[in-house]
Amino acid sequence: MQRKPPRRTRERILDLSLRLFNDLGEPNVTTSAIADEMNISPGNLYYHFRNKEDIVDGLFEQFEREIDTLLDAPLKREIHFEDAWLFLHLLFESIWKYRFVYRDLNDLLSRNRKLEMHFRTIVERKTRAAQALCTAMAAAGDLSANAREIEGLSTNMVVVTTYWLSFEYIRNARRFNEPVYQSQAMARGAFQVLSLVAPYLSENGRALFNKLAQEYLGQA
Repeated sequence: MQRKPPRRTRERILDLSLRLFNDLGEPNVTTSAIADEMNISPGNLYYHFRNKEDIVDGLFEQFEREIDTLLDAPLKREIHFEDAWLFLHLLFESIWKYRFVYRDLNDLLSRNRKLEMHFRTIVERKTRAAQALCTAMAAAGDLSANAREIEGLSTNMVVVTTYWLSFEYIRNARRFNEPVYQSQAMARGAFQVLSLVAPYLSENGRALFNKLAQEYLGQA
């Protein structure tokens, strides 16, 4: 088998920084700590990134690329209720992968103007994706809601997806980074967003919602 080429130092810095930021919180990680963990000199790190803000920007660019394709999906094809559940799971997986952004969101945005502008765009795109999701489900007969109701519903869906991880961290900070807790937290988040949609579901959509509740959360 052909051996994979070794990862470049810049990529390794980003991967390690993401892990440290996620585990410890971005404000608690210094560039010196990153260099020490990688066993490289601070000068080597600064050759690739001028400061910690540059590292954060690099990670956020990765996050944007990954989430862009996902947020485009509801705008490009027919969506049913089952697709909404899958979409939300994938969205929460992306959010979890870069959870340091969401956990330290207000602090990050107050210190980084570029991040503030880009995250505002992501929130706007999330809102459009949520509106497209609801509109598509209405067209498929799974949802009964008018345009005004869909507008309000979409905003609420974005609020929950944006701040769900902060809520989970408050609930159980000590277990927050455990893989099992992660899986449960993502399922709870997806279910919580769908519960906003539940009052507007058709009879068939309601049956599917109850089935998913039993399967993933043990609720009727």
